[in-house]
Amino acid sequence: MVAFPSGVRRISIFGLGYVGLVTAACFAKRGHRVIGIDTDGEKVETVRNAKPPIFEPNLATLLKETVSNGNLQATQDPSANSESELAYLTVGTPTDQDGNADLGQVRSAASMIAQSLAHVDRDQLVVIKSTVPPGTARNIVKPILERGSRKIVGKQIGLCSNPEFLREGKAIHDAEFPDRIIVGSDDTDAIKRLEDFYREFHGEHMPPVIRTTYENAELIKYANNAFLATKVSLINHIANLAEKVPHADISVVAAGIGLDERISPHFLRAGLGWGGSCLPKDMKALAAISRTLIHEPGLVEAVTQVNQRQWWKAIELAKRALGSLHGRRIAVLGLAFKPGTDDMREAVSIPIVKSLLAEGAVVAVYDPAAMERARAIFPNLVNYARSPIECIEGADCCIIVTEWDEFRKIPPRMFIEHMRRSTVIDGRRIYDPKTFSQAGIQFLAIGLGPTDKQLVLS
Repeated sequence: MVAFPSGVRRISIFGLGYVGLVTAACFAKRGHRVIGIDTDGEKVETVRNAKPPIFEPNLATLLKETVSNGNLQATQDPSANSESELAYLTVGTPTDQDGNADLGQVRSAASMIAQSLAHVDRDQLVVIKSTVPPGTARNIVKPILERGSRKIVGKQIGLCSNPEFLREGKAIHDAEFPDRIIVGSDDTDAIKRLEDFYREFHGEHMPPVIRTTYENAELIKYANNAFLATKVSLINHIANLAEKVPHADISVVAAGIGLDERISPHFLRAGLGWGGSCLPKDMKALAAISRTLIHEPGLVEAVTQVNQRQWWKAIELAKRALGSLHGRRIAVLGLAFKPGTDDMREAVSIPIVKSLLAEGAVVAVYDPAAMERARAIFPNLVNYARSPIECIEGADCCIIVTEWDEFRKIPPRMFIEHMRRSTVIDGRRIYDPKTFSQAGIQFLAIGLGPTDKQLVLS
């Protein structure tokens, strides 16, 4: 294959979801000519109008800049790919009823890429960023490309597996300043071609690169997410123990083990569990892969089971504080699965709110970014507040579900002044227990043991 000349690239992005749109905007920001291709006409039109279909800090500004200068365009026509040097595959891989990754969108996008190249004399490098099970690039994408294009992968077409590690809420930063780049392929020329592109793109901020096989690259993404999910579920398991131990506090325990350089403090914040678009589906897919290949998904499923139970702690603590929840006014601060995004996919706020409603509670909700998403989920079942203070007004209990900085800044006196009964359940450990308790608030939190009991193990 011909090496990339230096300078501006023509790049296609198949799939304008979270990863695809952020990737496209960041490439376009650096002056590359990017065409986003998606089958969803409404999404394409939204991008054309420089209005992001998702909330991500700084994405709206970046879209406005790159769409207006013509560096980023969007279309439903896959033939637009025929002029590109690179084609990124960034479509979704949701799980089916059995937990297996659904590769329908991957197959479709690969077919579109192949057909767009069938009648053009151009070398193209195809890059798979979608999270896919090991063997997908070699056994699925490669044959589709060769059949549809009538070209040979490794000669006229390059193929690399290049998993993404973008964090929602910090995705633009992560795209521009990744901590590593994984490139998997059998084709050393394709690997070099992609690495050279990234070396130009990142310049002096070029991170370490791991060059490996398709399968290792694919498995690295699952292993990465499984490790992070395991850390969260483990610290939540310990947090649940700490609640039974007088004078224990999981935040102190986490700080103590986080100083071990083998562990680090990252992903050791106890709370109501993980959600979002990545960890839940990837853990289900990894469990399915484990069942198929080694007939032993035990550890992966155990990690997921801990997480699936964790959200119930919010209901349990509310009942401990109030007794029956029937007729009680409950304020829920935070709906997105994490701060910095409007994403409510697998968010723990959903089962929490639904359970509160089932208990007969009157529920008010507020989130800085996810209110419109919530209206589609809960319709007219809850009260939608316009601010945190409006949300807690007259409430018997407030549950912190998402750790937005806006909520961290609420002083204890505001809860006392505005709530009917000043009971706060800190589901994300954003407040100091001593400060809130001394202020006269009934304060309960994940991983906070009682102060009026002694430990009895017998």
